Amino acid sequence: MEREDLAGWLRLALAPGVGAGTARRLLTAFGWPDAVFAQPAAALEALCSPAQARALLDEQEGFAAMLDRTREWLDATGPEGAVHRIVALGDAAYPPGLLEIADPPLILYLLGPAGLVDAPLPGDGLAIVGSRNPTPQGAVDARLFARALAEAGLPIVSGLALGVDGAAHEGALEAATAADGRLSTIAVVGTGLDRVYPARHRSLAHRIAARGVILSEQPLGTPPLTANFPRRNRLISGLSQGTLVVEAALASGSLITARCAVEQGKEVFAIPGSIHSPQSRGCHALIRQGAKLVETAADVLEELRRPAAASAPGTASLFENEGEREVEDAATPGPADGDVLLKHLGHAPATLDTLCARTGLPTPVLQARLLELELDGRVGRLPGGLFQRIELG
Repeated sequence: MEREDLAGWLRLALAPGVGAGTARRLLTAFGWPDAVFAQPAAALEALCSPAQARALLDEQEGFAAMLDRTREWLDATGPEGAVHRIVALGDAAYPPGLLEIADPPLILYLLGPAGLVDAPLPGDGLAIVGSRNPTPQGAVDARLFARALAEAGLPIVSGLALGVDGAAHEGALEAATAADGRLSTIAVVGTGLDRVYPARHRSLAHRIAARGVILSEQPLGTPPLTANFPRRNRLISGLSQGTLVVEAALASGSLITARCAVEQGKEVFAIPGSIHSPQSRGCHALIRQGAKLVETAADVLEELRRPAAASAPGTASLFENEGEREVEDAATPGPADGDVLLKHLGHAPATLDTLCARTGLPTPVLQARLLELELDGRVGRLPGGLFQRIELG
């Protein structure tokens, strides 16, 4: 966007009560924001309501201050030397994938290396989304799938939220190298780009700004408003050729992203989990509705007709290659190990911390042994992070 065009685009985007759909209709009729504002009220009212026409023609309170703030933001340097950019609908740098969704944003704010934000963002990424409170295994799966898929050349798109989103961004960053200059990950956020939400992801956001792109449709200063996060999900799926749901409860926002992907004609993938885990029920519901069940990154790449990277861990199996199963710091437990752990568990539900105290095992080893027992049907997961012994007869 040229600097002289910023005021018109920003004024149109911020006009109260004038949504992106109405703005696009006006641009189709009159060609450019400045031309929209040059129209008489009667011409505007032919395409929008009288209230919207007044909002467009009246001086917006605080607009001059917002324009100054936005110009200062564009001139500033972000973390790790990242640059700030704004692209408008119709700009050559506007992501083509978002042009194909039902409600493309009028303007986008971007933060990242100049070589990445000055070119159109590709639409061939893979969205990875899931619970903000994943199981330990769910967080590991998100990171390992993201790393393997990023090494195979797929930018990982997610929402910078706690849990699965953050783990996916971490995995994508692990696959990136400083020398290759590839886009490793895109974080689509629901706030203004002059703040980081959640605050504990500040360090992660800075690393994404150095090796990927952070994107928002929200103007600067926008706080974390609940209504903005479901809307940003259409952008996550719109920048991707498919969406992978790692863990999700039935009421999870991740299912909104999956629905957006379906509406956009994109692929949906889901990782199955324990029938005892509430965090698996959303994935199981998606699979029943036709999402592709995936166990490995290779399953995703095969469906997308993308070759696997020769060295990409997890493309054959997340648990077959050295280092892939983080919880395997010790040898795979045998039946005797499981019987001892079941004795420590007893017949009342217990937390992982309780079991750590009872057994003296390191957390990663304990997680591995509990997983083996869960796969054998001898331990079930309950809400609240509890484990319960299951009697088989």
